[in-house]
Amino acid sequence: MKSRQLLIAALLLAQTASAADFDLLITNALIADGSGAPLVTGSIAVKGGKIVAVGQIEGTTDQIIDARGKVAAPGFIDVHTHSEDICLIPAAENFLRMGVTTIITGNCGHSRTDVAKFFAEIEESKVTLNVATLIGHGSVREQGMSGSFIRAPNAEQLAVMKGLVDQAMKDGAVGLSTGLIYVPGSFAKTEELIELAKSAAAHDGIYVSHMRYETVRIFDALDEIIRIAKEAKIRAEVSHIKLSGPTAWGKAATVLAVLDKARAEGLQITHDQYAYTASSTGLRQTLPDSALEGEREDYLARIADPKQKAEIIAKMAEMRTRQGRKDYSYAVIARCKADPTLNGKTIPEAAKMKRGSDTLDDQIEFILDLEAQGGASAIFHGMNEDDLQTFLEHPLTMIASDGGPRRLGEDMPHPRSYGNNARVLGRYVRELKLLSIEEAVRRMTSLPAQTFRLKDRGQLKAGAFADIVIFDPAKVTDPSTFNDPHHHAEGFSEVIVNGGVVIRDGKLTEVRSGGPLRLK
Repeated sequence: MKSRQLLIAALLLAQTASAADFDLLITNALIADGSGAPLVTGSIAVKGGKIVAVGQIEGTTDQIIDARGKVAAPGFIDVHTHSEDICLIPAAENFLRMGVTTIITGNCGHSRTDVAKFFAEIEESKVTLNVATLIGHGSVREQGMSGSFIRAPNAEQLAVMKGLVDQAMKDGAVGLSTGLIYVPGSFAKTEELIELAKSAAAHDGIYVSHMRYETVRIFDALDEIIRIAKEAKIRAEVSHIKLSGPTAWGKAATVLAVLDKARAEGLQITHDQYAYTASSTGLRQTLPDSALEGEREDYLARIADPKQKAEIIAKMAEMRTRQGRKDYSYAVIARCKADPTLNGKTIPEAAKMKRGSDTLDDQIEFILDLEAQGGASAIFHGMNEDDLQTFLEHPLTMIASDGGPRRLGEDMPHPRSYGNNARVLGRYVRELKLLSIEEAVRRMTSLPAQTFRLKDRGQLKAGAFADIVIFDPAKVTDPSTFNDPHHHAEGFSEVIVNGGVVIRDGKLTEVRSGGPLRLK
């Protein structure tokens, strides 16, 4: 009899537990719902991975988070990342700790071309956040043109490339990206890009471009992206909008006027930005494209030929003149696989280490030699704070890191991978009051969700997926710096992905509730 009573009691307890109205209830929060509407105090209820109610809520719950004095917002959506290695760092803690719950990878023309397989690997690796991808034009071009790039594709090659884009879109890619300062994308003509953009447009994808120029020639690049959007009938996105080099500084308002005019004429064009005045990419971008076409052996042959080497050096001088640069002191090595002791050194410092001199000639020789050894990534201090703020104030500017998943202590990466969203909330919202909290949150949530067609993401409302961040607006900050980058953002106490609490009380949990996001 006693065992029967215990069994009945256990069954009743199980029924009571399963009968809770909600899986999770967040109470006393200052709610920034993602729409840009003013903050309101209330609760958020989650059940089955989705938000079921927002406001004044009554009901039982399995788990409660008291967010008194803190802001609850939709999980931030980082529309510009380089995260093809996400399966190697599935926790992606650097993103989570600045409030990012969704990333879009495959930017700047580089991506996995086997999107279905990539998504399967993401599911198997149990990532913490949501991952969407673009299909990269450069990667498609490498696959479709058999290693010879300084030319237009023939009809057969173009058909192969269009087929790769079409298949990627069918497999769930959200659009096509280009990196038009990088080989092989830099050799593509506009007509080729239009044809491939049409393949993405057929699936309601977006065209996302690291434009051909971000220097004083940026207006030529804007003309190109506008033409592509118009002729391919596709939505377009300017990646990491910026003005690089002193000769281009001060033109931000004019750049935005060009984009606003295109929008007024009916085109859908947006842009994203990171909150730093330095960029980061391969050091090889200080070399002319013609030096880099083909295989490594081709490059080695060119710099071994005195005539070709002299031509390369002359073109490097032309590039410096256009940018208003006298030398390469604005570049800092972030990661050099061949010689990690160079990490964190400026090019003059590295030249001094390796060649005993930091003259311009020695800087050039150092760059040429380093590329021969496999190259390096670098941070380029090339932007102006006034331009950054002008771009940031525009209502269609989304917040995006241009970063990737990081391991603490590895290399000397750009701090944007650790602090971008926190920096916006701390410096540009709290300190400079350039944006309100509500507006900054909108740029990180509903605007990117709408732009990239991420259904039921980016807002705190019933029926949306429960991607939620909770942060203290008085404490959110970005301790990561260029000289000391390996610090997580601070001020985010809870991060929730698809209803799973992946950060709780400031600590990473064992929950892995992320996965691939496919364009629907």
